[in-house]
Amino acid sequence: MPPIIRDPISAWCVPKSPCDPAFSVSASDLVSFAPATPTISMEPNGWGVVGLPTNFVARAVGDMQSGMLLGYQASVRFTALSYTWNYGDGGSRTTSASGATWRALGVPEFSATDTSHVFTRSGVYPVRLTVNYGAEYRYAGQGWRQVIGTVAASSGVLDVVVGEAKTVLVNHDCAANPHGPGC
Repeated sequence: MPPIIRDPISAWCVPKSPCDPAFSVSASDLVSFAPATPTISMEPNGWGVVGLPTNFVARAVGDMQSGMLLGYQASVRFTALSYTWNYGDGGSRTTSASGATWRALGVPEFSATDTSHVFTRSGVYPVRLTVNYGAEYRYAGQGWRQVIGTVAASSGVLDVVVGEAKTVLVNHDCAANPHGPGC
């Protein structure tokens, strides 16, 4: 009978330990690890206009942490997968992007974006963000392996004051009539 040849790692691998190819980690196992809390900013800064887009931008840092995972020293890294916006007025949206400022997008102020929202009434609205993160882990310099499931992290509340804007009719814009009202 020919001898059984094993690679050096699996020859000494204890079943159900990190070197076992069948070993897996699920999101519920990450009790000692958590992604960074995401933050929200918006434009215009702190206020919105009824009927016009208010633009929201998330900051969700994908980071790497070290610690004990299922009894073994490990590294875990998080990557943002999706962003769920709750606009505080009953509206919500899930996006795959964190959003960007109007300037960064090269669009005029009050343009619709993938993360903007149009409020239909005046008021103060508590906007919240939940980011779903995917995670990967590794033990002792081995390759990265996918964690089964996702981990959610929520931002604090961003209160948005929404009001109505009144306009004044003028005969010309300020370029045509620099001495007109508001110029």
